[in-house]
Amino acid sequence: MSEGKPAVERDRQEGLLALAAALRPELHRYCSRLMGSVIDGEDVMQDTFARAFVALDELREVPQLRPWLFRIAHNRALDLLRSRAIRAAEPIEAALEIADEADPVEMLMRRQAVQTAVSRFAELPVPQRSVIILRDVLDEPLADIAALLGITIDAVKAHLARGRARLRRINAAANPLPDARIASAATVRYVTLFNRRDWDGLRALLADDVRLHQSMHPPRAGAADVGMFFTIYAKSDGLWLRPAWVEGREVIAVFEDRAAPKPHHFMWLEWHEGRISFIRDYRYVRYVLDDAGLVLAREAGSGGNGRR
Repeated sequence: MSEGKPAVERDRQEGLLALAAALRPELHRYCSRLMGSVIDGEDVMQDTFARAFVALDELREVPQLRPWLFRIAHNRALDLLRSRAIRAAEPIEAALEIADEADPVEMLMRRQAVQTAVSRFAELPVPQRSVIILRDVLDEPLADIAALLGITIDAVKAHLARGRARLRRINAAANPLPDARIASAATVRYVTLFNRRDWDGLRALLADDVRLHQSMHPPRAGAADVGMFFTIYAKSDGLWLRPAWVEGREVIAVFEDRAAPKPHHFMWLEWHEGRISFIRDYRYVRYVLDDAGLVLAREAGSGGNGRR
């Protein structure tokens, strides 16, 4: 941050930084369900904060930061959903009698939404998806939801009623989590080298142009710079890795120690011609794991599953 910037601009940026840190888990719950993926949800969040910092310099008046950030995230997610051609719009029916006060039936519906797997939200039309997440998962008032989405309160109620009904049908028809799959040889090799603390062996797996992304930290690129990643992990005693799966993607679960009951976070790798071309590490954003539905990989020849 430049010393030459006016004090009001520094205050804006410091306020945004403080709010970003506090709001990240809640905003991720919204983005991940809107995208139907905890990984895509984190990507939307990173883009949201990057855009917010740029836009903040151009604003004459400081906005109410919380709804402003939600609006940026919402619009960015919609842009991505449109680009994938999966946005489905439905006409709004007459609003039903839905109130801000939560009666027992209302509370039951909210619990069902919170417990619904993140990926299932992608089966809802975007307006219904947004309203259910904001109302039933994040407990936002109806008026605030209407203001964020630019629709009437009656429209919010209609989307909520229809979305809840559809979500119940989706949950009723959904298959349980699949049994754990066997890990690939490449992932097993990476995990084995890490658990042996063979840092030189891990660095030898890196492609020359490998990239590393850790949320809230500058990206690294090139084998020499990304190799520092293992130097940092070498300072953490007791870490233990296991192959796993998240959203159909092979990942690596990171435990604080071998006896830990559940992972601390996870990372995923991309490979090209037998070498690692990309590492995405979620060490500093543990909340991504909360809704991930991570399933530990099954060892070759073993039965059962390793759900977490």
